Amino acid sequence: MIGKKIQDEIKKNFSTKLQHEQSKNTKFQIPLAVPSYDHEEVIDALDSMLSTWVTMGKKVKSFEEQFSNYIGCKNGIMVNSGSSANLLALSVLTNSAVDEPMQKKSLVITPAVTWATTISPIVQVGCRPLFVDVDLDTLCVNIEAIRNAVNSETSCILPVHLMGNPCDMKEICDIADENNLYVIEDACEAHGAVSGDKKVGSFGDIATFSFFMSHHISTMEGGMLVTNNQNFAEMAKTLRTFGWTRELENKDEINSQYPEIDPRFLFVNIGYNLRPTEIQGAFGRKQLPKLDSFIKIRRENASFWNERLSKFSKYLILPTRNLDRHVYFGYAITIKNGAPFSRKELTTFLESKGIETRPIMAGNFVEQPASKLIDWQKYGELTNSQLIMRNSFFIGNHHKVGEKEKELVIDAFNEFFINHT
Repeated sequence: MIGKKIQDEIKKNFSTKLQHEQSKNTKFQIPLAVPSYDHEEVIDALDSMLSTWVTMGKKVKSFEEQFSNYIGCKNGIMVNSGSSANLLALSVLTNSAVDEPMQKKSLVITPAVTWATTISPIVQVGCRPLFVDVDLDTLCVNIEAIRNAVNSETSCILPVHLMGNPCDMKEICDIADENNLYVIEDACEAHGAVSGDKKVGSFGDIATFSFFMSHHISTMEGGMLVTNNQNFAEMAKTLRTFGWTRELENKDEINSQYPEIDPRFLFVNIGYNLRPTEIQGAFGRKQLPKLDSFIKIRRENASFWNERLSKFSKYLILPTRNLDRHVYFGYAITIKNGAPFSRKELTTFLESKGIETRPIMAGNFVEQPASKLIDWQKYGELTNSQLIMRNSFFIGNHHKVGEKEKELVIDAFNEFFINHT
């Protein structure tokens, strides 16, 4: 254990040092993201390092239990990134050792506006993405597009709670039930978001989350797979670590079938090495109690901007419509067709005022060069996705945005519109 004197010194110096480093590393007064951790995470991580037990252990297990309870799922399996969580989820459902696995070359319905590592695992497990359009006012997948896209080759629906806005999971699950399809929720940007009366991540067969440094809570790198299906959870534990039996609940039963093989090195499937570290587990279990307070700040910021920027609704689509609890990964804005200015003009101006901007994830993925390397299908013309690719962006919305930063945004928009409309 780290002594109290060292703990006090870390606590005393941490915030000042962090603020100094942030000011050196960015030219923006409102960057897209800032680290969400504090001295508590550092102390717990250092404790792991001093113990020399730094790979997946008790702290990871503690965070898995805390996070799955928070989401409302029976099982949490932590991995080294949200991208790995997506790969693991699809690897579980396509594995020949599960009942009724997804078939190779089957179609996975997913929104065209997404992030690359939602799409890559679909291809990596031998399936094909079937892209459908999204709604402009939510940036989430269009429900009717999903319904109409289902065909005899479809095996799964993979909705993305984009920018922290919850998809209509009741409707999506109804479509899946009607057509005997799996549902994987990509909730990597939506920690704590609510659809109906449940947190996102608790609806589908499996859900995934990311704890990258820019997300609501961070383990630096890190991710989580959650599920209520015990068989899927056990398969995920096997595939996460080489395909061996060490973490399985029934490992003794399996090991007894192979008495000639050392049970520490008994491999029952073909897996990966997606293990997290104890340092990541330490960060996670200290971060999670802070999550709802971070969400409260993000929602208050967005409400403030929605109200003050609504006067520009002739030209802008603001993130004002959501089903329940939108947790605002960022503050997303779409410029309407016919506006007398371009996205480039607006974002360049905002950045000149110290407000960092970026496009909405990968935009319309079928327009990315990587799409030329894979086998995919689409339903419809993806009109909204094309518009988002060209006209949408977001600004940072996080726990370090306060009154000064909120007013800075309003002042910048006011000045821009005076000169451009």
